[in-house]
Amino acid sequence: MIDSAANDTERTAVAAAIDGELRLLDPTVRVSATEARALFDPEFIEVGASGRRWTYEEMLAALPELDGGAEDGPRFEPSGMRGVLLAPGLVHLTYETVIDGRRARRSSIWRHCAGTGWRLYHHQGTPVPED
Repeated sequence: MIDSAANDTERTAVAAAIDGELRLLDPTVRVSATEARALFDPEFIEVGASGRRWTYEEMLAALPELDGGAEDGPRFEPSGMRGVLLAPGLVHLTYETVIDGRRARRSSIWRHCAGTGWRLYHHQGTPVPED
C-alpha cells in the first residue's frame, strides 16, 4: 500500500520496492540464482525469523532450499504491505507473511543504485506467536 498523500517520486520508489519484494517471494525467482542476484544488494544482510544472520552470498546459496522455494510446496502469503520513502533512493517496507501456517512480521529496506536499480539491502523477519 502506498500512502495517498505521497508524491509521484515516493509512489514510484515504493512501487518498485514492493514489486521487488513480491518477486523475491515467488518460488520461480527464489530458485533462479540469476534473478535473485539481480534483486539483492551486494551489501545485503538479513536477520531471519530464526534469528540467524544472513549475508548476500549465504542467502543466494540457500534461497532455493528455504521456505517458499519449491514450486509445488507452501508459498508465502504476504499481507498489509506498506512502504515509505526514507530518503532519496531508500525505501522501507513492512508487511506480514504466512507460510505453512506460520506467521511473521517483516521489514525490508530497498536501496536504489544507478546502473542496478532497486535492490534489497536489509531484511528482518520476526515470528508472530500463536495467540
